[in-house]
Amino acid sequence: MEGGNAVLSIEKAIKLAQDNELDLVEISPNAEPPVCKIIDYAKFKYEQKKKQKEIKANAAKVVLKEIRFGPNTDDHDFNFKLKHAINFLKEGAKVKAYVHFVGRSIVFKERGEMLLLKFAQELEDHGVVEQMPKLEGKRMSIFIAAKAGKK
Repeated sequence: MEGGNAVLSIEKAIKLAQDNELDLVEISPNAEPPVCKIIDYAKFKYEQKKKQKEIKANAAKVVLKEIRFGPNTDDHDFNFKLKHAINFLKEGAKVKAYVHFVGRSIVFKERGEMLLLKFAQELEDHGVVEQMPKLEGKRMSIFIAAKAGKK
């Protein structure tokens, strides 16, 4: 088989591929003239699939940890959950802290928001706030991601 680059007619290229028991594969159809390669197509597809699998395996998997509060969470409970959140952020996980309003406790929305903002302020050294407190139904939640250098 010839090595290097050459401009061939389609018939010659197909004949050359058949003589070498390989396939003529169009690599860049928009180029002038179109670029084709003589390769084993099954092997080419296998290599592509293998590369995609490797890229997918190396992709960072983000873990989301949830921490639940009530609108009347006491200081001790707050500190206990804060320590857990710090550990989660050190491991590189994201933290979703939320205040769950049960029954009539929804009237304490401000208290829940203050609690989440205090939580975010305490975690300033360990994480970055991705989303400020947002009320969705009976839950007010905040998202905190680990700082880039803290893993």
